[in-house]
Amino acid sequence: MIFFKSKKPVIEEKDESLDLNVDLEIITKMNQEFAYSLDLNDTLKTALQVIIARINAQAANIFLINEKKKKFECIASLHQDYLDEYELDIKDGVMGKAVQQKKCIRVGNVRKDVREIAEFYFDLDNKTNFTTYSVLCAPLIAANECLGVIHCLNKKTESKLFIEDDRQLLETLSSPAAMAIRNAKMAKEMVEKNKIQKEVEIVGEIQKSLLSQNKKEAFPIAGINIPAKVVSGDFYNFSDLGDGKFGFGVADVSGKGIKSSLLMSKASSLYRCLSKTNFSASNLLIQLNNEICETISRGMFVTMLVGIYDSNKREMLLSSAGHEPPIIFSKDGSFTNYTEAGPPLGIMPNTKYTEHTISFADSSMYIFTDGITEIKNPSGEMLGSEGFENYIKKYQETPNNERLKIIIDDILNTGHIQKDDLTIVVIDGK
Repeated sequence: MIFFKSKKPVIEEKDESLDLNVDLEIITKMNQEFAYSLDLNDTLKTALQVIIARINAQAANIFLINEKKKKFECIASLHQDYLDEYELDIKDGVMGKAVQQKKCIRVGNVRKDVREIAEFYFDLDNKTNFTTYSVLCAPLIAANECLGVIHCLNKKTESKLFIEDDRQLLETLSSPAAMAIRNAKMAKEMVEKNKIQKEVEIVGEIQKSLLSQNKKEAFPIAGINIPAKVVSGDFYNFSDLGDGKFGFGVADVSGKGIKSSLLMSKASSLYRCLSKTNFSASNLLIQLNNEICETISRGMFVTMLVGIYDSNKREMLLSSAGHEPPIIFSKDGSFTNYTEAGPPLGIMPNTKYTEHTISFADSSMYIFTDGITEIKNPSGEMLGSEGFENYIKKYQETPNNERLKIIIDDILNTGHIQKDDLTIVVIDGK
């Protein structure tokens, strides 16, 4: 039997389907692991370990884009030192091109590439004690947003050069990594947001504790504050001064949000402290104004009305710093206003305020903030003083510790939309 020997050696063809299955398995594993990873540092470290092993790279790092600085910042690195000490311009080197072109870029041989690329890596190598031969750089794109880049350096082969297959592989592996990074960033932002929200809620609880609590037993003064949001820029306070006298104060801080609520807390604390020893309404406003002027932010101010009700003399001592004129409802069904007022607190130090004593018997005084009269119905019409007076008439016979809540509930239930803090204090004179 004669055997014929082939002239050409038989070359075993590489089974590309095996590599494809391996890569699909890696991508699936990455997606599964990243889905459970909400810690950004852990996510980046895991991503690099998987990618550097599959690409067979000597070193790899992840740079994220700092949008404010317009810089690349190294967030994770394997086998290349000192990168965390540098910020790179987002237009620099292969990384800049990858972001600009939104595609994975391969530099087969840095030393034979264009001058700007070579010089960039020579400079970076000097800073990091590393020698770059070949580069792969893939943009991290998720939801059409470029978050940064994955940067692989030097293939662990004799030539140390990446080939086109490596570029395509990194491009494939960068997608689940980008999505994982986006999820981790969103989780971190959500944690921060929840933390801030919790702190805001604590501020809101502290504010509520600064408000006077309505008495269950008969008492001439009652109040209510319904914030438009978690925190409020309004406050009120009242107290029994003894000998049939009762002190009270209602204020509204300009603006909205945390800044206004912090000023409200300061003004409220000052009032609670100073009102215990200063029984002159005008002098009290002078003191409050000077204290607030020392630290108030430009453009902010506080409107406030303070007073003392003397139930024995049946009179009211009042002083106003630009506050809404209170409504006085008499037993005969008529309405009047107290309109005397000086400028708001926080505008100018050493402002002089005046006080007036008015007769107050068989009447109720409603002190409120502009959120009450300026609240609008679905047609855009404000409630106004007249509309508020209708609710006062409707519920006047209800005990004051229940009356104010019923009034506000009725206003809101009739379709008025709250966009500002709602605050009312009522003093019932006998």
